[in-house]
Amino acid sequence: MKKHYFLPFLLLPYLAACQTSPTAVPIVSAQAESFYTLKDSATVQQIYHEALQNGKAYGYLRHLCLNIGGRMTASPQAEKAVKWTKSIMDSLGLDSVWLQPIKVPHWERGKQEKAYIQTNNGKIDVPICALGGSIGTGSKGIKAGIIEVKQLSELATLGEANIKGKIVFYNRGFDATKFDTFEAYSGVGDQRRNGASEAAKYGAIGVIVRSLAQNNDDLPHTGSMSYQPNVPQIPAVAISTNGANLLSETLKKSPTTQVYVETHCQRFEDKISYNVIGDIKGTEKPEEVIVVGGHLDSWDLAQGAHDDGAGCMQSIEVIRIFKQLNIKPKRTIRCIMYMNEEFGNKGGIGYANYAEQEQGRLKHIAALESDRGGFTPRGFSTDAPPELLNKMQFWLPLMNNYGISEIKKGGGGVDITPLKVVGTVLIGYVPDSQRYFDLHHSTADTFDKVNPRELALGAAGMASLIYLLAEYGVQP
Repeated sequence: MKKHYFLPFLLLPYLAACQTSPTAVPIVSAQAESFYTLKDSATVQQIYHEALQNGKAYGYLRHLCLNIGGRMTASPQAEKAVKWTKSIMDSLGLDSVWLQPIKVPHWERGKQEKAYIQTNNGKIDVPICALGGSIGTGSKGIKAGIIEVKQLSELATLGEANIKGKIVFYNRGFDATKFDTFEAYSGVGDQRRNGASEAAKYGAIGVIVRSLAQNNDDLPHTGSMSYQPNVPQIPAVAISTNGANLLSETLKKSPTTQVYVETHCQRFEDKISYNVIGDIKGTEKPEEVIVVGGHLDSWDLAQGAHDDGAGCMQSIEVIRIFKQLNIKPKRTIRCIMYMNEEFGNKGGIGYANYAEQEQGRLKHIAALESDRGGFTPRGFSTDAPPELLNKMQFWLPLMNNYGISEIKKGGGGVDITPLKVVGTVLIGYVPDSQRYFDLHHSTADTFDKVNPRELALGAAGMASLIYLLAEYGVQP
């Protein structure tokens, strides 16, 4: 059919009809058939009904969190999750299910971390946790004076004379004025990722990083860090936001305050783990692949419910819905449970290498990742070019009544970003973000924090977008 481009005002009568009730089937104009048809509207409605009435994502997530638990890369729990998710995909009757071997790093936290602030009046215990990838202090710990900074750039101004032999305390918090909490998170991440090596260049013996969290509480939030080559490796820990506030106030009153830190983490030889992959083969263009997925690994402090058990189970729910409703996509739908997003992204990189090798046989046209938690749906973000973004935005009325209100310019997710090398359009599922960083990478990321209704709505929105991409592809 010839493509027709038309002004949004032509959709106004249709939009009004669409908003009359959640079950209304919109009246579609002849021009709109370039973007979708009445059949598509009915299919999207069926997808939502299936997810909301008979959804399995919440039950899947319960098993993952309560029967398997936290899934640190290279841990027995991670391997158990690989086997279990493969068995779920096998049970759905997909056209193929397979494991892609991935070499992943192996780091363990060890015994419970300890820390206290030493003042003239005694010791004050503060909650800390080691950052992923850090070396440990050993049983003797480290104890030293503190240098507080807000920015990594302050280190050069202070110089070795002020930093050598001390512990650097990075205390830059979220910008509370940012509505998008992921934007606020991005603004503080450098101190966790690079803070240890930058401080070590000036002779620091350790670093304490304010938890990358929005609220004030007593939960330290972990996350990955890395060491630069040819720079001394020093221990790196996160301190809770309340602990950071206390330490900062104590330093103002007594600049000679010291802190004791003890951690027992270790790095071991890399191990083999797996991405779990399942396909529904396309009926018309099977060589064109649309990926949907999340990362199966999590941090070890909790159950990894929102990060990223929710995204994984929503992705499996997408393909379950396709099979349950007997939707036969024109293009191949590939569900991927990625391994090792939290600590190196080896699964995402490994799969992109595979996709590059298969370019002559397969074309990965789009990839959708859910890795922002299982909260109330808001929409999607994408790096699609303007013409394709415009096309995708014309699909919004099909999902408006279920909370999907935007498809905006943006990005995808960590696992799918390496697919950009083969020209894949990247899409991220965007739920409400206001609560996510209260839980992220902490002991609070547990199953009881997930709402089944929100999780199901997100899965249905993802399935609807995947269905439309499979029907119409990514050509404007």
